[in-house]
Amino acid sequence: MDTDLIRLRLDLAYDGTDFHGWARQKAQDGAPPLRTVQGVLEEALSLILRIDAVLTVAGRTDAGVHAAWQVAHLDVPADRLQQRTIDGDPMRLVRRLARLLPDDVRVHAITFAPDGFDARFAALRRHYVYRLTTHPRGPLPTRARDTAHWPKPVDIGVMQAAADVLVGLHDFAAFCKARPHATTIRELQAFTWHDVSTSLEPQLYEAHVSADAFCWNMVRSLVGTCLTVGEGRREAELPGQLLQENERSPIIPLAPAKGLSLVGVDYPADDELAGRAYITRDRRKL
Repeated sequence: MDTDLIRLRLDLAYDGTDFHGWARQKAQDGAPPLRTVQGVLEEALSLILRIDAVLTVAGRTDAGVHAAWQVAHLDVPADRLQQRTIDGDPMRLVRRLARLLPDDVRVHAITFAPDGFDARFAALRRHYVYRLTTHPRGPLPTRARDTAHWPKPVDIGVMQAAADVLVGLHDFAAFCKARPHATTIRELQAFTWHDVSTSLEPQLYEAHVSADAFCWNMVRSLVGTCLTVGEGRREAELPGQLLQENERSPIIPLAPAKGLSLVGVDYPADDELAGRAYITRDRRKL
């Protein structure tokens, strides 16, 4: 039997409302495992390919967070891919997955990954969009699953000024839930606020946030910080002060999870993938 492994790249999307985040979770105390995006996808891929599918993802999303364009990779025995797709074309798996997966998970494409590709470590940056309304009515019913409600009016200019302070290479310890032995140093490459109001959705705003990587709860903390400054509850100096702290700050509110969506992941040219993965695995320093 051919035991050579082929790495596949999966581009996918999901509505995170009814998931307990991306990461597969083990059952506890005899209860069934929590429903996660990774668990649902791996179950479907295992059924189709007749293997124990294990996915590696570009960025783990929290419970309730969505993805319009997430990236993962999967290693598959070459002979098994040939058998299960007739001609070895991984795009054939997309149609089969569409029949098996629930409506809140879709796979855009499955392709052969180039040498050196690692969905997590080879990524250059991740892009998120946070969507919220401050209208007293709350979100439009048809957008209620991906639009958060902030109950007070905000000044978008003040929020942009707060966001500008946070851009750059910093220790974002104040904005992140701590993980053992994990660094909180990140390069926040872009953080912009946009008024995207329409006649149907007045007082509607989006935050566009990009970084080389994000730590746990970081985007929701960044958004929450700007919102508290934008509504006048906190002083304009708050973002700069928080960058001087070395542990999670209790004064930062977490913006609701449902407003957040991962919308893209960037990778370098194929001949730079392995080098990028090596750099990313090295512990960041200021």
